[in-house]
Amino acid sequence: MPAPHGPAEQFAAGRRAAAAALAAAGSAERAVPRARDGRPLFPPGFTGSISHTGRLAAAVVVPGAEAVGVDIESAVIPPRVAAFVLRERERRRLLAPAGPYTARDLFAAKEAAFKAMNCIGTLGEFLFWQIGLGGTGGELTATHRGESVPLWVRSEADLSFAVAVRY
Repeated sequence: MPAPHGPAEQFAAGRRAAAAALAAAGSAERAVPRARDGRPLFPPGFTGSISHTGRLAAAVVVPGAEAVGVDIESAVIPPRVAAFVLRERERRRLLAPAGPYTARDLFAAKEAAFKAMNCIGTLGEFLFWQIGLGGTGGELTATHRGESVPLWVRSEADLSFAVAVRY
């Protein structure tokens, strides 16, 4: 996104990313207004999610999905934050060197899962770090109160990207 990278620019970049994702998904509607609670309101039949850092915005749209969550993270997650956000089992099994993920990857995964799971009325109110992460065979799954959602995580040297899709 162009400088100065403030909240207004980040919001606008997120909406441009959402419009591009809607176009790629086949929607004639490109506008994504904001709901009262701040969530993006995608057109009927096109479920999506938006995320941004200070300099990058991303949006994912999955037609026919019940919920979608996306998160991008560029911040370094210090060990103290990782210890708070990640359960001991998640740190032991999923974090490098034992596992394939960085703390930033797993932070992004919990944020994406929270967005996808937060719409489930039976879960009540909860905070993103209360989501549990587990994986087998290279697959990562988020769970909370008996509900689960698959996650896809990709990372580069200075960026983690996570997507959760609930059908």
